[in-house]
Amino acid sequence: MNHDNAPFEIHVHGDVPIKPGTDTKSIQEALKPLWHYTGARTLSEGALSLYEEEPGIRFDANTQRLHMCWTVRGDEDFRMVLDDLCMNLNDLSSAGTQIEVTFYDIEFDDEDEARGAESRDDFVMLFVGPDPGAIMQAQRDLLIHDVVNLMERHFDGAELSGVVAEIDKLFSQRFDNLVSSLELGKPPKGSGGNGNSGHGGGGRRPRHLH
Repeated sequence: MNHDNAPFEIHVHGDVPIKPGTDTKSIQEALKPLWHYTGARTLSEGALSLYEEEPGIRFDANTQRLHMCWTVRGDEDFRMVLDDLCMNLNDLSSAGTQIEVTFYDIEFDDEDEARGAESRDDFVMLFVGPDPGAIMQAQRDLLIHDVVNLMERHFDGAELSGVVAEIDKLFSQRFDNLVSSLELGKPPKGSGGNGNSGHGGGGRRPRHLH
């Protein structure tokens, strides 16, 4: 698959804990949506990033973690790849975690930014995990981390226990609603899927540095 003239550079970043005993063949099959998108025939061939300074896609058998810091050229159709990737990693993951995906508009340059033009950059936060509870735990932990970091600019950390407790209440209620909906055989109301995204706003996201 040739993406030389694609409008985006797409960066996938995340560390996924993998269930003990998972073999490399299962890892390769789970990641097939990524390496197949590049036109590669195997994971080892497609695991290399567009940028040499990025480690690409690596599975550490000693720590049982899948490390992804990998860039590929692509188009909007890459979003369908992400759906398949998350479904596959849900089956192999041992705990909930987030995966960050950033779309960088290749054609957008400094001159465009200087005249106030808006890029087609986009950012997607995805969550994977062995079950809905693990995914919600990862979402909760990330939200608390972000909220506390923001509010500690104005308040002492010890003053924020009430804020954390309210966030926990919201997630507990969401989990109870999820359990109830599953017991009734219906999709969870207002679950919002396992990812979110947003265009532009606040300038371009910096690339991960190593």
